[in-house]
Amino acid sequence: MNKPAFSFSETDHAIVSELRRNGRATNQDIAGKLGLTASTVSSRIKRMEEANQLRVVAVSDFAALGYNVLLRLAVEVDGRPASCVATDLAGLSEVFAVHVVTGRYNIDALVALLDFAELPAFLQSLVSNVPGIKSMTPSIVVDILKYKFEVAPIEGSEA
Repeated sequence: MNKPAFSFSETDHAIVSELRRNGRATNQDIAGKLGLTASTVSSRIKRMEEANQLRVVAVSDFAALGYNVLLRLAVEVDGRPASCVATDLAGLSEVFAVHVVTGRYNIDALVALLDFAELPAFLQSLVSNVPGIKSMTPSIVVDILKYKFEVAPIEGSEA
């Protein structure tokens, strides 16, 4: 039996908006701002989570954790499926995002390192030992203009 399609109400949008402003807000805090009861907020959040429409997570700050080098790694694959190479790269603790992509390169990975001294070992000892990598082009992030996680559009949202 198919589940009915999930539809966001104005109340759902308002709750998500409050969580985006302050992910640590309690149900009581959100309820007070929106003129709802805490149990209504709780049940709405649970409903959105169960429908896989909302996931509340904590996001850490790279600099606050001592990571001073962010790296984009473009990888060209040969002799092995890109998805397998991407899975191996995703297993490296320094790698925080891996995407199989179209274009000249097959994989795009984002890497966080504590400092530049870690760069040679990361590239030469870890990445270069992943089977199937034909070439890699590392690019050092020199400035972050936008770093936002609340980018997934909510159906019907204007935000």
